[in-house]
Amino acid sequence: MLEKNIAIKNASGIHARPASMLVKEAAKFSADIIIVKNDSEYNAKSIMNVMSMGAKHGDEIKIKVSGSDEKEALEAITTLVEGGFGE
Repeated sequence: MLEKNIAIKNASGIHARPASMLVKEAAKFSADIIIVKNDSEYNAKSIMNVMSMGAKHGDEIKIKVSGSDEKEALEAITTLVEGGFGE
């Protein structure tokens, strides 16, 4: 299992469009991808889970990835979040 803490950089946080981008990216991998925010865990492959997280600009989340392609999955999700979802 790999883990990484990341701060939400885009000004509007993880609303519908960034949540959709995150779920689509997570779905490319067979690894289990969990996002932890305030001690609650959210499945990164579920749009409802990701949106219910309510992550805002500056919030810190932890990405936990486990599976055969965990390294690639962590890199892809990290790049997306740290890049501000292209905003």
